[in-house]
Amino acid sequence: MRIRAAVLRQMGLPMPYGQSRPLSVEEVDLAGPGAGELLVRIRAAGLCHSDLSAINGDRPWPMPIVLGHEAAAEVVGLGPGVTDLALGDHVVLVFRPSCGSCMSCATGRPALCGPGGESNGTGSLLGGYKRLRAVGGAAGIAGEPGGVLNHHLGCAAFAEYATVSRRSAVRIDPDLPWDEAALFGCAVLTGAGAVFNTARMEAGSSAAVVGLGGVGFSSLLAAAAAGARTVVAVDLLDAKLALARELGATHTFNASDPDVIEKVREATGGGVEYAFEMAGSVRALDLAYRITARGGTTVTAGLPNPAAKWELQAVSLIAEERTLKGSYVGSCVPARDVPRYVAMYRAGRLPVDRLLSERIRLDDINEALDRLARGDSIRQVIMMD
Repeated sequence: MRIRAAVLRQMGLPMPYGQSRPLSVEEVDLAGPGAGELLVRIRAAGLCHSDLSAINGDRPWPMPIVLGHEAAAEVVGLGPGVTDLALGDHVVLVFRPSCGSCMSCATGRPALCGPGGESNGTGSLLGGYKRLRAVGGAAGIAGEPGGVLNHHLGCAAFAEYATVSRRSAVRIDPDLPWDEAALFGCAVLTGAGAVFNTARMEAGSSAAVVGLGGVGFSSLLAAAAAGARTVVAVDLLDAKLALARELGATHTFNASDPDVIEKVREATGGGVEYAFEMAGSVRALDLAYRITARGGTTVTAGLPNPAAKWELQAVSLIAEERTLKGSYVGSCVPARDVPRYVAMYRAGRLPVDRLLSERIRLDDINEALDRLARGDSIRQVIMMD
């Protein structure tokens, strides 16, 4: 079928993106679902820093590629073997498909699925398939006219429709608004999961979140929901710090302050028990580690450039009994965690709707990337209708 999609053909184009226009909204051909796959109509898709990292080259992907990995969609086609979903079902797309049979999946850690990671890295769906093709003479893979296009993280959600693996989708209640539902595929799953799953933070603990994008704010909401006695928010933008106070932060600090580490440690009696780095920079990770108290845990989910290195004072891990943990997709089990977080949202414990900044059209995506890069927005959502 012929659809409209946002295609990235060259990484590293300069800002402002509204002028350089790294994403081209064009017609592409989408093949229907194969065995174990779904055809979905994308209803809403969120813009995330992971999308921006593909635009600026911080996280290289095979080119050309249809971007987008955080979305809510309607099932409109079922491939052979898909029997647990029906046409018309509402789903959230998850950007790490899980095969269900590798060692990570078998031990309850589907976020680390090996085949899922391999397929994402090659721009394919789970199993190695690619269902997108350029049309109208546009160059595809290897520069061939009408060539194959890659799928971003198994989703390729900046499009009217997508073919995805059944293992990239989680069914949700149909009465959840599309724009709100989209956030549960990445921002909430990653940010809240870092608190609940990776850190397993106890009620009454002290916590800090460094970096207040959609994922960072989701961590802040989760820390408050988990019963943290102290919630520290750290960011470069005062407007985000003001919102953090409205959403449960007890202390806020601007990361540009040269004395920010000392001020956080003073305000928290020597540092926090749990620090969450969600900015995707080595500087932010270093800050999060240095504001963690002795015996505390630092969790990082920010995904900096793969070439980035961090110099760690190794003795502090031993002498201060520190814990340093990575968190990918919030260490989630999607079929368990997406419904769980949706239920918490409906109960008023995770007010993720407060994170919605703008609702935009697909044609305005390049200008939206500028707002994302400047930090002007928390979560912009593309509405496909």
